[in-house]
Amino acid sequence: MITLTSPVETVFHRVPAGVKLGLLCVATTGLFLLGSLAGQLAALGLVAALYALPGARFARAGLAALRPVALFAALIAVWHLATGTVAEGAVIVLRLVSAVALANLVTMTTRLSDMLAVLHGLTAPLRRLGLRTRPLELAISLVIRFIPVLSAKGAALAESYRARSPRRRPGWRIAAPLAGVALDDAERVAEALRARGGLSEGAKR
Repeated sequence: MITLTSPVETVFHRVPAGVKLGLLCVATTGLFLLGSLAGQLAALGLVAALYALPGARFARAGLAALRPVALFAALIAVWHLATGTVAEGAVIVLRLVSAVALANLVTMTTRLSDMLAVLHGLTAPLRRLGLRTRPLELAISLVIRFIPVLSAKGAALAESYRARSPRRRPGWRIAAPLAGVALDDAERVAEALRARGGLSEGAKR
């Protein structure tokens, strides 16, 4: 649970974490500045090529991690269809998928320790003020890691609910089970961190 790094070794794994996070910020900003449908299609094609480059196994894992985004994309598409702004909606959907896919690519090819190292450097000014930054760095990294995990588990809970009650939408009904899953995962991660000495290290800093 602590890491979502892909076991398939790729050329992206060898790129420094700081460089990947910086490029992610630049690429995401570029996606929001790009307003044409053709440009967004080209960007999505480039992202797809990045996933395909390491091979089919890596691409399948990447697509599986992006399944929860399909729901949000569908909702946005339906809204814009209903309001008659199809072109605008297509741009938004493509932008959303490309941005999340790029973030997922960074997550899949970056170790948690490398992300912590980047955050440790970025929070250096806070340490000069006498503040402990290790808990903040660890919290941010775990949030980044857990977002796709919880999204996937939420989707699995929704599918299970629909299988049992096909006439009723899951909606808020899976909120309590999902909260329980999140708490259980948090407890497991806390135990793993204690076993590795992570919390004691954070306390020292």
